[in-house]
Amino acid sequence: MTMIEPFRTIGISRLAHALKAEGRSVIHMEFGQPSTGAPPAAIQRAHGILDTEALGYWESTPLRERIARLYDERHGLDIDPDRILLTCGASPALVLALSSTFRPGDRIALARPGYVAYRNTLKALHMVPVEIDCGPEVRFQLTADAIAALHPAPAGLIVASPANPTGTIIDDAEMAAIAEVCRQRDIRIVSDEIYHGLSYQAPCRSMLEFAPDAQVINSFSKYWSMAGWRLGWLLVPPDRIATAKAYIGNLFLTPPSLAQHAGLIAMDEHDVLEGHIDTYRRNRALLLAALPSLGLASIAPPDGAFYIWADIAHLTGDSVTFCQDLLRDTGVATAPGVDFDPVRGQTHMRLSFAVSTAEVEEAIRRMQPWFAAR
Repeated sequence: MTMIEPFRTIGISRLAHALKAEGRSVIHMEFGQPSTGAPPAAIQRAHGILDTEALGYWESTPLRERIARLYDERHGLDIDPDRILLTCGASPALVLALSSTFRPGDRIALARPGYVAYRNTLKALHMVPVEIDCGPEVRFQLTADAIAALHPAPAGLIVASPANPTGTIIDDAEMAAIAEVCRQRDIRIVSDEIYHGLSYQAPCRSMLEFAPDAQVINSFSKYWSMAGWRLGWLLVPPDRIATAKAYIGNLFLTPPSLAQHAGLIAMDEHDVLEGHIDTYRRNRALLLAALPSLGLASIAPPDGAFYIWADIAHLTGDSVTFCQDLLRDTGVATAPGVDFDPVRGQTHMRLSFAVSTAEVEEAIRRMQPWFAAR
């Protein structure tokens, strides 16, 4: 049996819910989970489906076709809908991409800091995570030079832009260089694009624009604000379709039929969804203005997603206890950095600003005296 580390932020969230059950006021900034719900038109569609259909195992052809059209709209790419496999969110898509492409013992490179489930899913699948230390000098992101320096070459690479926990985006030139290094070294790319649509300057570029044979993960959880609906997809290259379909049919069957009906409607609710981005943009600006007054001056540049990765080395060497104390004392739940970086994460924390602007303002008000006391 392979031992994997717990997702410690889940423990923080359990404590937050326990405090709330005691009557405490809690602001949930620990998870990357939009506080808004699905677009109203999607919810209305779901009500109608519940009243008229029995709902069974099903994969929506119209939804796959609409997702394919999204790649044309955003990236100018002509994608065959047959390459899109619908999943129960991004997590099964990650398992599907890795298990259907690589073998136990394969070495898979990824950035550190990075999403906790990358490392732990690789271990659970008996693969070897090769973590590349990505510090502030490279904006906490992968570079082509770092990948080229790996010896021997890994079998695969997980890329995330925008990234979790930092929100940083890889620029176009670096993305092209990473794709070229992987092509030359026969490294297969898995690109996690779950935060696409959530950027505050230039639009996000898909790895498919630079590496047409990349596998791409995405989900309705973030941009479409449908985390609880458990709906995502994996886009595979043509030579992987049959294998990936065999795996998904045996491991996961299909995502919830109700979510597929609602997701199709959600994809065209542009005004509602862009309104969420406006909220995140305001929240981001509020936190960036306030963090220096909390003594948090060293942060990652949050180009996208809805996170701030902050250095707290001057305050603690135990990010889990630090976040627990912050939660108990102020009711503000945050994520300990050790989840995302097992080497340096004890001196970092992550704050999610995917909540309402009023909650961000209240969180700042509560945290200012708490940080000042330290």
